[in-house]
Amino acid sequence: MNIRLEDLVVGLVAASLLMHPVAAETLRLGPAPQGKAADIGSLSRGEAVEREATALKWKLKPAAKVTAKAPSAPVLQAWMSPEIAGAWSLGFKGQGTTLTVVDDFSSKSVFSGNLGTGRKSLRHGEWTRLEATMIAPSATAVSHDFSSGRSVALASGGLNVVNLSYGMFAKAGYSASQIGWSAQERSLISHASGGAAVIAKAAGNDAVAIGRANRSGNVDYLNMALVGTPSTIFVGALDRNGTTTQKASLASYSNFAGSDPVVQNHFLSVGVRSDLTGLAGTSFAAPVVSGYAAVLGSKFTTATPAQISNRLLDTARTDTIQNYNAALHGRGEASIGRALAPASIQ
Repeated sequence: MNIRLEDLVVGLVAASLLMHPVAAETLRLGPAPQGKAADIGSLSRGEAVEREATALKWKLKPAAKVTAKAPSAPVLQAWMSPEIAGAWSLGFKGQGTTLTVVDDFSSKSVFSGNLGTGRKSLRHGEWTRLEATMIAPSATAVSHDFSSGRSVALASGGLNVVNLSYGMFAKAGYSASQIGWSAQERSLISHASGGAAVIAKAAGNDAVAIGRANRSGNVDYLNMALVGTPSTIFVGALDRNGTTTQKASLASYSNFAGSDPVVQNHFLSVGVRSDLTGLAGTSFAAPVVSGYAAVLGSKFTTATPAQISNRLLDTARTDTIQNYNAALHGRGEASIGRALAPASIQ
């Protein structure tokens, strides 16, 4: 038995202002352009799982694809790792790379937060795009609305980085090959499988291993489909940016690598300072790694997406994490300073 894409729920892999997992609240919508809910009891595309006491929903609209550039004069914010300032001082700010954010850019749902540029109320995708471009301010940012279902195009030159701070959920019991993906997810899986782009995928906020069912019995099948692809990095959340004297711990809500060594080898974590920004969840971990990848791409201009991904993975720190465990933390905490250190990479 196969499962159609319209039988999946598009879930925001964040949106929680809580620092602990909360049972996902769901909301059944009427028929939408993508189809109605399936008889297996999962939700239709166009419904979002929010990780607080309320559920989000948005209207399906044509893809809104907007190209923008962030200001070129970056400012180190308190939520950032201080290492990024060193990268900027060397002139590496993401120039020559394209950072595509696949997320919500069309709904009426907004979140209040402050990334150091003043308190704002923005859509989920507007937040993740802003965060990534604050890390890599000279990257070309492209916004792709995830409610469109349309193929995600890549730029023809320079490094491509794709940020995915969402998941595709349905009841456990299927394989990723049984999913009738839309053109959007098919293109993303193809880009990852072919190593055409660095894919930074938010791990999820259910405090379970990648590929495991959450408390509602649902699995993020997009996570499953990306396991084993050469340029994908799953990104978990730490409670701070760790140091050797003030070590970080995995945020209580964050999904983790689990026992599969394939996942462990492609799993990183970064600090998510919700105490400073008001924004919590692995949705706000993935854009940091997306930004790091773009910054690396501005130095190693001939490197492939897989080489950039591997550089971030291979240089992750374990000495900044409390009780480091590969089953929890994968390769460790991303370190842009270490990743940038060599003159060239292979």
